[in-house]
Amino acid sequence: MTNSDSPINNENFLELIIRKDLDNGLNKNDLKFRFPPEPNGYLHIGHAKSICLNFGLGKIFSAPVNLRFDDTNPEKESIEYINSIKKDIKWLGFEWNSECYASDYFDQLYKWAINLIKKDKAYVDFQDQEIISDQRGVPTSPGVNSPYRDKSIEENLSQFQKMKSGDYNPGECVLRAKIDMASPNMHMRDPVLYRVMKTAHHRTNEKWKIYPTYDWAHGQSDFIEKVSHSFCTLEFEVHRELYEWFLQNIDTKKSLIPKQREFARLNLSYTIMSKRKLSELVDSSLVKGWDDPRMPTISGLRRRGVPPQAILNFCEKVGISKRENIIDYALLDFCTRKILNKISYRLMVVFDPIEVVITNYDENQSETLLAENNPEDKTYGNRKISFSKNIFIEKEDFKEEANRKFFRLTLGKEVRLKNAYIIKGDSVEKDDKGNIKKIFCTYDQKSKSGSGSPESLRKVKGTIHWVDKNNYENISVDVYDKLFKIESPDENPENDFKTYINENSSNSFKNVYAESNINNVDFDKYYQFQRKGYFKLDNKSSDKKFIRTVTLRDNTKF
Repeated sequence: MTNSDSPINNENFLELIIRKDLDNGLNKNDLKFRFPPEPNGYLHIGHAKSICLNFGLGKIFSAPVNLRFDDTNPEKESIEYINSIKKDIKWLGFEWNSECYASDYFDQLYKWAINLIKKDKAYVDFQDQEIISDQRGVPTSPGVNSPYRDKSIEENLSQFQKMKSGDYNPGECVLRAKIDMASPNMHMRDPVLYRVMKTAHHRTNEKWKIYPTYDWAHGQSDFIEKVSHSFCTLEFEVHRELYEWFLQNIDTKKSLIPKQREFARLNLSYTIMSKRKLSELVDSSLVKGWDDPRMPTISGLRRRGVPPQAILNFCEKVGISKRENIIDYALLDFCTRKILNKISYRLMVVFDPIEVVITNYDENQSETLLAENNPEDKTYGNRKISFSKNIFIEKEDFKEEANRKFFRLTLGKEVRLKNAYIIKGDSVEKDDKGNIKKIFCTYDQKSKSGSGSPESLRKVKGTIHWVDKNNYENISVDVYDKLFKIESPDENPENDFKTYINENSSNSFKNVYAESNINNVDFDKYYQFQRKGYFKLDNKSSDKKFIRTVTLRDNTKF
C-alpha cells in the first residue's frame, strides 16, 4: 500500500490486534470502525491522528467507518461544531460510511437503563456531585455506599420516570449504576448514567430532560452500530472495564461485542490539546477564533496554509503506540515544507524594500522576462515578470561593506538578480541621517538568465530576488510564531496555561511589494515567496493579505 492509498503504511499494534482477531475466527465482513467526536469544539491535530487511524484501517481492511457524534451534552454542543467536523474530515480526504449520532439511540439507552433498574443494577441518587465524589474515596481503600443505594426497584423506577418527565431540577438527582464501591478502579464505583439537564438538544429539541453520560452512551452506541473495534486514547484505558460491564449487562443476544483498545494521544510541543482549554483561548479573545492560524485546530492549520497531505504524512510519521510522548512541532513543519515545495507557485516578494537604480539601463526601456512557476514540476509552466531601470530588493540583501562570506549585493561586487541579469554595486545615495535611500548599480546586458550566452552562464556566488518598481502590488502579510513560549504549557499544574502565551506570536507587515502576478493568486493554491517562505492567501481577508505557513528551511533533521 502506497503513501497515497493510506496514511497508515506500517503495521501498528492495533492493526495486529485486528489481524489476530481475524485469525481467531472474526469474519472480515464484521469489521467496522468509527470516529466518534463530541461536537463541543473544533477538531485539532490530535483528532487528525485518530481520523487517520480509523479511516486508514478502514482502507486497509476494506471495512466501513462511521462518523458518530457523541452528542450527549447539549449545553456545550452545536451545529456549528458538527459542520466544522464534517468539513475537516472531508478536507483531509476521508469519507464516512454512515453519519450517526448518540442522540439517535436515546430511546434505546433509556430502555436499557430501565432494565438495569429492574435487575437492581441502577438506582436514583439525590446527593450532590461533591458528596458522591467524596464517597467514592480513593483507589487504595473502599468507598462508602450511598444512602440511596438500597431503595426498592419500584421506587427507583418511579423516580427515574420523574427524572425523565422533568419533575426534578438539574443537580437534584442522578441515576447511578450499582456496581462495586470497593473496586480499585474508581470508574466502577457506581458511575453516573443519567443527569437532569433542562436544555434543548440540537436534534431532539425539548424531548429529553435527562441526558446519558459519555460512558453510558459510548459503548452502547458502538454496539448498536455493530462496531467491531473501538479505538480511543490512553486516558480511556481505565474506562475499559466499565465499557465491558455495560455491554455485559444489556440485552446483547450473543451479538458481536465491540472491543475497546487504547493508543497514545498526540501531544504537540508549544501547544495544548484540550478542547476545553482551546475553547478558553477563544472565549477569552487570546486568539481570533477557532481557525486562528496559531491554533492547532485543523481549521487553523488549513487557514495557515498547511496542506492536508502534510497532516496525513505527519500522522504517519508519528505512528501509533502505547507510549505517551511530546512530538516536536518541527516535525509538522518538516512535513509541510516537503509537500509545499512540490505544489507551490513561486512569486518574488520584497518585505523591506530599498530601491536599486541600474544606471546603464535605458530609462525608457522595459522588458518581459520568463520565470518558472515551480521548478519542481514543469507542468506548472512559466510566468511573465517585468524588468526596468528601477527595482526594489530586500534591504538586508545589501551592505556597503561586507566580508567574504556575504554573497549578496555590495559595492564593487556582483550578484545575480533571479531570472534576470548580473548587477554590480557602484554607489549609494543617503539621507541627512546617513541612511541609504538608493543603491546605484550597473548591469551586464549579456548576462540575461536563460539566454544561453556565455555571459548568462557566468557564475557569481549570490542570487537575490527583486520586484520591478514600475510594476508591483502592495500587499500585507501576517507572520505567526508559536502560540506558547514553553514546550509544554500544560506541564505545571500550579500555573494557568494562559500565563505562557507568547505575546509576540502574531506580527503584521503592511508595506510588502510583490510582482504583479500576485493579482492572479487563488485561495485554493499554495505559494512560495522566493527566499522568504511559504504563504497562503488568507480566506478571511477581502484584500491581498497573506499568511506565512512556514519558513523555507529548518535545521531540524528527521
